[in-house]
Amino acid sequence: MRRDLVRDGIRFKLAERYRENPTGFLSLSKEAIDSALGREIVAELRNEGHVEEEVRGTIRLTPRGYRAFQNDPPPYSYRNGASPVQ
Repeated sequence: MRRDLVRDGIRFKLAERYRENPTGFLSLSKEAIDSALGREIVAELRNEGHVEEEVRGTIRLTPRGYRAFQNDPPPYSYRNGASPVQ
């Protein structure tokens, strides 16, 4: 659960930055950079082709990552077995 929240939070912040400036990078907090979970999530997103990393902890969403973010249903649509389409 916590993992999903962290991953969704990172993706949401990246999508906000992408809308403002698609070529702009986002610097992650020191806590995110220092945590094993944060590094693991960034590595997964990078391996999936969803983010590019300028230097450790400075990332941006790729066009592919932004399209994937837009196509994902909101996280709340999965709670309690609810269908994304009502």
